[in-house]
Amino acid sequence: MTQNEIILEIKDLTVSFDERTVVDNVSYTLWRGKTLGIVGESGSGKSVSSLAIMGLLPKNATVSGSAVLDGQTDLLALDEAGFRAVRGSRIAMIFQEPMTSLNPVQKCGEQVVEMLRLHENVDHKEARRRTIELFEEVLLPRPEKIFDSYPHEISGGQKQRVMIAMALICNPDIIIADEPTTALDVTVQKTILELLRDMQRKHDIAVIFITHDLGVIAQVADEIAVMYHGKIVEQGDANAILHSPQHSYTQGLLACRPPLHGRPRHLPTVEEFMKAESGEVRCEDGEVRSENGERKAERGEPLLSVRDLDVTYTLEKSFFGKPRKKLKAVDGISFDVYRGETLGLVGESGCGKTTLGRAILRLIDTASGSIIFEGRRLDTISEGEMRILRPQMQIIFQDPYSSLNPRMTVGQTIMEPLVVQHRDIGRAERKERVLDLMERVGLRPEWIDRYPHEFSGGQRQRICIARALILNPKLVICDESVSALDVSVQAQVLNLLNELKEHFGYTYIFISHDLSVVHFISDRIMVMQSGRMVEMGDSDILFNNPEQEYTRKLLDAIPRID
Repeated sequence: MTQNEIILEIKDLTVSFDERTVVDNVSYTLWRGKTLGIVGESGSGKSVSSLAIMGLLPKNATVSGSAVLDGQTDLLALDEAGFRAVRGSRIAMIFQEPMTSLNPVQKCGEQVVEMLRLHENVDHKEARRRTIELFEEVLLPRPEKIFDSYPHEISGGQKQRVMIAMALICNPDIIIADEPTTALDVTVQKTILELLRDMQRKHDIAVIFITHDLGVIAQVADEIAVMYHGKIVEQGDANAILHSPQHSYTQGLLACRPPLHGRPRHLPTVEEFMKAESGEVRCEDGEVRSENGERKAERGEPLLSVRDLDVTYTLEKSFFGKPRKKLKAVDGISFDVYRGETLGLVGESGCGKTTLGRAILRLIDTASGSIIFEGRRLDTISEGEMRILRPQMQIIFQDPYSSLNPRMTVGQTIMEPLVVQHRDIGRAERKERVLDLMERVGLRPEWIDRYPHEFSGGQRQRICIARALILNPKLVICDESVSALDVSVQAQVLNLLNELKEHFGYTYIFISHDLSVVHFISDRIMVMQSGRMVEMGDSDILFNNPEQEYTRKLLDAIPRID
């Protein structure tokens, strides 16, 4: 077999749901041993087009066109029995979120064994041997232990390796990787991308890699197809598209990534590039922040002071209920946050950054140390006193959909904190405040009676931001608040947070695993590892000249377009 052999040819693929076209005459060619990157925002049709190839679309989908495998089999003409024979054995898929893709009540190894025995006539003993052998190949530590572990007992990166093993177990010709690294730390993401490339070379597999991030695509793709509103708007050699994009949409996707050098005041957005093409606006580079990129916050007395903070979790208890095994999630952390600044808090999953943020808000208990907010010790005051202070400290969570009540309208969601904290304010004034804030965060006033499911991911995050800001807090903790968003939507939300900060003087603690995002938005950065502070300093100085090896490792893992 050679790499100049066509393994899959898609022609005029069109997918509609109830007469609404979501994939419109898409055509591309996939070569054996090569990677095709399909790039676009949520809703562009990239995942739907791949689900059509796998025969995984719901019954209300109408599909036309052709998808010819190996020059012989038109996948779109297969019935369900035909698809079952092809899935796993000829074409396998790695989904975005391994926790929801793996069966939570079945051991990891048994799920891979099930896939193998479904397609090949092998006994359980042989299937187990081959699965453990493949676990070793995908670099899973203690493969026999992980074989007998449930998904919740292993890390996110390990779960994704199990998914890769499941995709490889039947030696398929094609792997479709649908956003396989979006939810992972940059260091884990780098490892997974390297692993996929190694497996591809070793087994001569063709890969369709779906993502919204052109930085990730630059690491893996030979060719790129850019999708926008169900159509392919640009297609060709990866290097040519990444360095000389012709379509304004591709140019926008590249521009809205936080730059690694310099920090503009405003990130360009895809919408601005599309308007520029139509002549509505002229898109210009954003103003660069001062000489070294920083925006100094006014110093003085800190708004928040944390000293020698420890947070401990009990992992095991004795028969009599006494702690037997403990984990120190936050270990002796000390820092100050000044009024009007953004402190970036960065580190891999499990480093303790989210635990630290929640401990500051008294959402979890601390073991020792002090938290002083505007001169008052939060760790020693009563619950009643804390309730009085809570309006001044708010949090924006990572997943906007799961943090919104699906039964409450936008208006009810944003208004709820006012109802709880300010019973003296009348309904008419509450509504006026809600409408004013909705407009401020880019939500139309006529959307006030809509429900969360009627909005996009970026719009839902704006609702969460409005809910957090309705009480005009002094401190806002943003906990991975843009990591689940497309890069274009991420740019809009980051710009919004900066604009609100400049207008209202908010103080942010911005938690993320992505150093490029933290560098863009932060005045200072604190790096955490295993519950401890590794390094802290001015955003530009730390980003350009890190002192610690761990910080350099995080920086090296950022996907780059060279």
